[in-house]
Amino acid sequence: MSESIESVQEETQIEPLEIVYRDDYLIAVNKPAGMLVHRSWLDKNETRFVMQTLRDQIGQHVFPLHRLDRPTSGVLLFALSSEIASKAMPMFAEHNIQKTYHAIVRGWIEEGDVLDYALKVELDKIADKFADKDKEAQPAVTAYEPLAKVEVPHSTGRFPTSRYCLMEMKPKTGRKHQLRRHMHHLSHPIIGDTTHGDGRHNRLFRDHYDARRLLLHASCLEFEHPITQEPVVIKASFDSVWRSLVREFDWQECDAIQDYT
Repeated sequence: MSESIESVQEETQIEPLEIVYRDDYLIAVNKPAGMLVHRSWLDKNETRFVMQTLRDQIGQHVFPLHRLDRPTSGVLLFALSSEIASKAMPMFAEHNIQKTYHAIVRGWIEEGDVLDYALKVELDKIADKFADKDKEAQPAVTAYEPLAKVEVPHSTGRFPTSRYCLMEMKPKTGRKHQLRRHMHHLSHPIIGDTTHGDGRHNRLFRDHYDARRLLLHASCLEFEHPITQEPVVIKASFDSVWRSLVREFDWQECDAIQDYT
């Protein structure tokens, strides 16, 4: 019996998460794309979750302070006790934390700007069936800055080439799918977004660059530590898909992403 249990454990052994910050109060990981933060009845067949994996990895309970969508990678912060969580949560609720994301979007954006575009509540057909469908659009603000461009020799329609842009985005509010919806509103959807994106461009990246994920990465969190009051900066590096694209598009010299490649 013991041998069979051990064999099952070996077969289901889970790769450890990359811990990018830890002190006596907080811990942060670089969440892989495609991984759920915690168990959900909406994904009954899923077996791997950040919260449970991290708990088992460090041998203690963790308490999520925010969330990242399943397809988004990057910095995910947890408290190491419920008491610390209660002290840290207001940072997110009151937006006293700066989040920096990077994305690859369709087309070229020439100048940075701040988009102030309210968003209606985006409802999930199952999870949000009791939500108020008539609720007014909520304020949503995103600062964005183009960092680099590329024109690739692959067509998605009328033209023989296609253009893409590396973006840095700093959301000032926290609406559901805010960055994905804001980029869609600007007609520059994020590559790999199957809900708000462009299937032709998503397919181009799958076929020519083996990029099968949403190209949105939560690169950095900056905040004042809720206990020590010291400034904290937490960064999470790009995964192999991102690094491959950075090399392919010759973006290695872009100063703004040096810490993530």
